[in-house]
Amino acid sequence: MTDLISLVVPFYNEAEAIPYFCATLLPALEAIAGTDWEIICVDDGSTDTTLLQLVALSQADPRFRVIEFSRNFGKEAALTAGIDAARGAAVIPIDADLQDPPELIAQMLAAWRAGAEVVLARRTDRASDGMLKRKTAAWFYRLHNHMSHTKIPENVGDFRLMDRVVVNALKQLPERQRFMKGLFAWVGFRTVTIDYARPPRAAGATKFSGFALWNFALEGFTSFSTAPLKIWTYLGALTALGTVLYALYIVIYTVVFGNKVPGYASLFVAITFFGSVQLISIGLLGEYIGRIYVETKQRPSYLIRKTHGRFDGT
Repeated sequence: MTDLISLVVPFYNEAEAIPYFCATLLPALEAIAGTDWEIICVDDGSTDTTLLQLVALSQADPRFRVIEFSRNFGKEAALTAGIDAARGAAVIPIDADLQDPPELIAQMLAAWRAGAEVVLARRTDRASDGMLKRKTAAWFYRLHNHMSHTKIPENVGDFRLMDRVVVNALKQLPERQRFMKGLFAWVGFRTVTIDYARPPRAAGATKFSGFALWNFALEGFTSFSTAPLKIWTYLGALTALGTVLYALYIVIYTVVFGNKVPGYASLFVAITFFGSVQLISIGLLGEYIGRIYVETKQRPSYLIRKTHGRFDGT
């Protein structure tokens, strides 16, 4: 018997990378015996020729299946759509830029067939990333794992193998705003880790700006921890305490040395104190109410314009 394995590949303006991706991926897959493949390509509203190339691939090779979004919904939505559509006994998300080496898939399958339900690919060398990105990534993992009960493995991206039981568990999670690294970690299951050195991109450029990465990190913090609420509470309390201490200082100074500007002390204390209280309230409520607002609208994470290739047995 052969296992059907699903690869999930998000694409957003990756026209330059597609030829290199196929030329590297397909030989690596064909070298693995006893396995059938489906390659689910999710076009996340690309504006170049990415979709045309993917449709051509699905017409030439029945292993390729293409999901075309109605617009750009983001990588997390693309991963969700691919996982929802996957039919394999195991699912492997992989990036199209070849920084996730397809040669590692054989080792993942070996660990899976030995009993692992999740096989993580951990990057031991991030020399292809800039110094700032490496440092900020390290800070994110450490801070997140200190703040959250759900620990995200450091230097592990979306590239991993998940057994069908793990995929079914993920499909039960109803969040609209999805932080996939956190969801992958939250479901748990028996996990094995494989180390590899991360190569540079084969073609194209990253689609994540510094601001996008910051928002992504904020999504991770607020999705799996209420610690930011507590932090702002403590920060606001410290600010209020500092205001009280400074008020005492002003009172003592005024009694001892006098004050040339009548009313200044009381106005300053009142403004700074109530300003601190307002910051506490905003910090407590803002980000989390925003998340509640988005979730209560219950809009889908993505909309599919069209599918290409063999879906539902067609």
